[in-house]
Amino acid sequence: MASVQGRLVHLDFEDNDDRMVLIQSRRFKNIDWLENGMAPASVLAWLDAYFAGRNIPLPMEDIDMRGTDFQKSVWQALIDIPLGTHISYAGLAEKLNNPKAVRAVARANALNPVSIIVPCHRVIGSDGTLTGYAGGLVRKRWLLDHEAQMMPVFA
Repeated sequence: MASVQGRLVHLDFEDNDDRMVLIQSRRFKNIDWLENGMAPASVLAWLDAYFAGRNIPLPMEDIDMRGTDFQKSVWQALIDIPLGTHISYAGLAEKLNNPKAVRAVARANALNPVSIIVPCHRVIGSDGTLTGYAGGLVRKRWLLDHEAQMMPVFA
């Protein structure tokens, strides 16, 4: 986790240090950020609830997603994917009224700064298979299965 001025700017898996260094050098060149759990209490509470199987509102006011307008539109579309469901990259591009932008959508998905909170793991291949995920396909499968188990609680 990393934060800038009290807002979460990056959330990734512990074994993705190389990715974190790359993101910091590209997106946050001139910004001091705090690492290792320095996240707003609301974000930590959301993560605790999520992993406990409870769905609570996202604390978006404490998250600073830095990117282009297009990337931010993709990330918002990811947030809008209902818990326990998934969509293809092509479906996400269509949802954004830009069906030819499948590759750009996939790239923005890959650049998601706050894994899990912005649920890029809910995007799958058009044929229904699991495709790339920065946290690895085993984690992606676990997250999707976890969310499927959460569904009966909220139905």
